[in-house]
Amino acid sequence: MFCHQCEQTAKGTGCTVRGVCGKTPEVAALQDLLIHALKGLSLVAGEGRRVGVMDREVDRFTTEGLFSTLTNVNFDPQRFVNFIQRAFTLRTVLEEKVKAAGGKVSFVEAAASFVPASKLETLIAQGEEIGQPWDRNAAPDIQSLQQTMLFGLKGLAAYTHHAAILGQEDDGLYAFIYDALVSLTQEKQLNLDEWVKQVLKVGEMNLRAMALLDAGNTEKFGHPVPTEVPLGHKQGKCLLVSGHDLADLQAILEQTAGKGIYVYTHGEMLPAHGYPGLKKYPHLYGHFGTAWQNQKKEFAQFPGAIVMTTNCIQEPKESYLGNIFTTAMVGWPGAVHLQGGDFGPAIEKALAMPGFDADEDRGSVLVGFARNAVLSVADKVIEAVKGGAIKHFFLVGGCDGAKPGRSYYTEFVEKAPADTVVLTLACGKFRFFDKKLGDIGGIPRLLDMGQCNDAYSAIQVALALANAFNCGVNDLPLTLVLSWYEQKACAILLSLFHLGVKNIHLGPSLPAFITPNILDVLVKTFEIKPISTPDEDLVKILKQ
Repeated sequence: MFCHQCEQTAKGTGCTVRGVCGKTPEVAALQDLLIHALKGLSLVAGEGRRVGVMDREVDRFTTEGLFSTLTNVNFDPQRFVNFIQRAFTLRTVLEEKVKAAGGKVSFVEAAASFVPASKLETLIAQGEEIGQPWDRNAAPDIQSLQQTMLFGLKGLAAYTHHAAILGQEDDGLYAFIYDALVSLTQEKQLNLDEWVKQVLKVGEMNLRAMALLDAGNTEKFGHPVPTEVPLGHKQGKCLLVSGHDLADLQAILEQTAGKGIYVYTHGEMLPAHGYPGLKKYPHLYGHFGTAWQNQKKEFAQFPGAIVMTTNCIQEPKESYLGNIFTTAMVGWPGAVHLQGGDFGPAIEKALAMPGFDADEDRGSVLVGFARNAVLSVADKVIEAVKGGAIKHFFLVGGCDGAKPGRSYYTEFVEKAPADTVVLTLACGKFRFFDKKLGDIGGIPRLLDMGQCNDAYSAIQVALALANAFNCGVNDLPLTLVLSWYEQKACAILLSLFHLGVKNIHLGPSLPAFITPNILDVLVKTFEIKPISTPDEDLVKILKQ
């Protein structure tokens, strides 16, 4: 196996024996094979669109398949068998429709004629033979750009899938995903400059996907409002919801209503408490635990059922494997997988388990500072900046992880001067989310803007402030200090590049799939900077 799509890849170069995330060589081979199958499906789907044949089932499946290969999403070999077989079936059916419409169904690319084996062992062998889904004969810089595009594409697919669940879809996104996968085949050869444009196009399309997801969430659940969220718990039965899918959380709240079960959020679900359409449920009580990499310790202490709605699952301990349930693309061998929006088995488990034996007060955190909440006090923010009360804004956020060096972000926030404001989002905030930083003229110094996909809110706030100050985003007293881990972070970073945002401080380490030449381009074009130490970086930033 070979995998280097996440920040914690072995030795900073690539996992070759077993994934640091827990991915086995067998699952790695099946993921590569699924990407191969999706490339073949994309060739036919792209040709279908040319002759007027479109299939929404194929569109959605393609995003689901890509999503399932993200880091910490699906570790279940049998689930990948099902994905691969379905890709073949959908391609076969679509070929007939395209052929009948006068379209092309014969291609040079081997993926277009791929036939999956019938047994798991043989499928794994097929995956091992095909290998990684980029051109391994291309020059290193071309390979680097192909990998960057593919990993960003996986993040884009995840956001596109989330938006589709909420009824927000865009044919242009699906068309681009097909085109991007086809660009990895023999049918379409790009030169270096064309690959750079293709990579930045992922960022443009991801911005569109995040806008759709934002619209879906806010139309269904309302715009987030500042909300205090308890970090303790109530005596009684309990159910923990992790991941990102707000629609799943709502379904769980509806299905647990009146059953005497308190529902708690975990990880990236924390911002859910700020949405009016979710906070109205009285049994949505508080938040349990911190970021995804601490779940083995925290889940073992939770006396109820646990539902993983999207990604960020780690290998469960035997002590709680029977209590954990997965949905959608998430999978772990031995964990019960829920389908069709029925959370009954998880609810039954919650009722059967002891729950918390007493109330506990562990303080609270404030969430709900998405774009509407921040822009509602924009006049105060602008006045504070013009009057000198606020000297600088830091967006400190992104993915969290277990690799040493991430304490940088805690220290950075703690040392940020009292006349600065820290915006944050995604699970990287769990390094400092409970810090009491005070306020500036009633404006909290720590503003939680939401999940990773709520980078869209942060972008809208930055654009609005730039408009108010009649300047460009890069001229604002704003610095992005980002941590990355997986492929959605890659997609967001590419969106920032698409917008021309510069002077981004990135860590805790740079991607293993970026060659020195490509890094040089990023440094010269976007002034991207690896983090150093909090003291050094703060001095440099505040001198600018």
